[in-house]
Amino acid sequence: MIIAGAGLATGLVARSAAARDLAVFANGQAGRATVDHAAFDALLARWAHDSSDGVVRVNYAGWRRSNPDRDGLGRYIDHLSAQDPQALSRPEQFAFWANLYNALTLREVIDAWPVKSIRDIRSSLLVAGPWKKTLARVHGVDLSLDGIEHGILRKGWSDPRVHYAVNCASFSCPNLPRKAWRGAGLGPTLDAAARAYVNHPRGVAFKGAALTVSSIYKWYSSDFGGSDRRVIDHLAGYAAAPLKARLLQVDRIAGDTYNWSINAMENR
Repeated sequence: MIIAGAGLATGLVARSAAARDLAVFANGQAGRATVDHAAFDALLARWAHDSSDGVVRVNYAGWRRSNPDRDGLGRYIDHLSAQDPQALSRPEQFAFWANLYNALTLREVIDAWPVKSIRDIRSSLLVAGPWKKTLARVHGVDLSLDGIEHGILRKGWSDPRVHYAVNCASFSCPNLPRKAWRGAGLGPTLDAAARAYVNHPRGVAFKGAALTVSSIYKWYSSDFGGSDRRVIDHLAGYAAAPLKARLLQVDRIAGDTYNWSINAMENR
């Protein structure tokens, strides 16, 4: 019992210290520096493609076979890992963390390829997906995907558009951007990503009069206002005219759905 109690205490201390480390990145301190994301732009241009179903799909198989571009992704991640995020402006910080999240996710899938779902890449025997694994170290802080998304981006910005910026390599996730995020023009590009998702059936769909939404809006309901009415108002704010009119006629969400199948190009 003493050993178990000591182990529990040690675990709680470790988690508390990790949370404090992440809070440093989320606390709003900022400078004026920028980061060069051109290498990521080039990789995305070669391997991520718009598809007829409206989902940006990745040629993971081809990327895995391309040693220069696998190495290039690694060098880009190393480039980000060598930065001091707090030297960046706040919009640049957001772009930095979203790009790092997406690059790390891509590397996880490429390294594990072939997989049918990112959930097949397990953090441990008991944990599906790579989200809790330590995947990078930035300014002396070990980082997981969960740490970046929940401990830094969601906590530091309190902006529901975080969910349109990070991509989980799945069909139902908002699209992987075809170019790296930038601090310049960040707001309009996030709005464009939100519109693309809300107006796609994997984001919002009606089955008769019943509204079905992506499970993102249920899992993170508090980020979108915390109630069905406020979630619907958020969706209506990005919906095209016909969909917006339907959304404004309902006051509850009937169901939610999410497809975890990999966002890969077919026959590659």
